[in-house]
Amino acid sequence: MRRWIVLVVVGVLLVIAGIVWILQGLNLLGQSGGMNGQHIWAIIGVICLIAGLGLAAVAMRARAQAGDSS
Repeated sequence: MRRWIVLVVVGVLLVIAGIVWILQGLNLLGQSGGMNGQHIWAIIGVICLIAGLGLAAVAMRARAQAGDSS
């Protein structure tokens, strides 16, 4: 499997986890539990979201460069 595909998948998973953690940290999911309402999880979620978007962008750039050289 191509490396950029793996990086895109990992990036998308980080984005999804980040969104869920942001929503839980801001207590917007309407659930009860240890993460809900804890603002640290919203901060961690933002960091994961940014990292996931960055990773996916790097992977797509690598894909584009690989396509140019072929």
